[in-house]
Amino acid sequence: MTQAATLIATATEDPTFHPPSIWEFFPPIIAFEGTPFAFTRINLAQILATVVLLVIFLLATRKLRLVPTRFQSIAEMGFDFVRVNIAHDLLGRKDGDRFLPILMTMFFMILFMNITGIIPGINIAGTSVIAVPLLLAIVSYVTFIYAGIKKSPKGFFKNALFPSGVPKGLYLIVTPLEFLSTFIIRPVTLTLRLLMNMIVGHLMLVLFFSATQFFIFGLGGFWAALGVGTGAFGLAFTLFELLVAFLQAYVFTILTAVYIQLAVAEEH
Repeated sequence: MTQAATLIATATEDPTFHPPSIWEFFPPIIAFEGTPFAFTRINLAQILATVVLLVIFLLATRKLRLVPTRFQSIAEMGFDFVRVNIAHDLLGRKDGDRFLPILMTMFFMILFMNITGIIPGINIAGTSVIAVPLLLAIVSYVTFIYAGIKKSPKGFFKNALFPSGVPKGLYLIVTPLEFLSTFIIRPVTLTLRLLMNMIVGHLMLVLFFSATQFFIFGLGGFWAALGVGTGAFGLAFTLFELLVAFLQAYVFTILTAVYIQLAVAEEH
């Protein structure tokens, strides 16, 4: 069922308004309770997104043809989007191909896990708990440092913390700021940007559809007209969330590519 259908199905039993809360992201355990492998609906969304992603690309690339099938063409369009518009545009062909596996994995992993937030029966993004955005931010952070050290083993940290052209006396101020900006704030902002967008999107959908079931089934009468309006907003916001799912995958991946590009720039 969709989020709307799920709420409406219980409306006649409990016709009260249920506003969204942060507890939406701490769903009940559905399997292996009391063990380190406790399993919730969010974990299910993450696993399903991963399995679907793997199946799609395994099927699309299993029998590659010179004249591609429609399914293969769609997969190649996705590959080309990341390779051309992110990897090659920012890193050039050589470094772009070198870091393409990481960028490709990030983009499609985030995209598919974001989309679970609007999939009927799941209704929550796999990226709406901090573990996934944080893990991806750490991967981005480690890749950035690896790229910089690989390019300039002796000069990477020096150039990052002591930028050229700055009077020596100002390094007391500039160096701590560069350290915070480059090595602390970047992974934190990568994590929070993705996490907060998915949290807010889910809460907005719950708000619209909770209001819809309350107005129509809880109050009825004249209030049902407001329920139709909130329902329409909910459906429109569902489409908007699909766009947000793509944009967040794109932004996270392109920022990772930007950080790598800064690490492999000639001055390092």
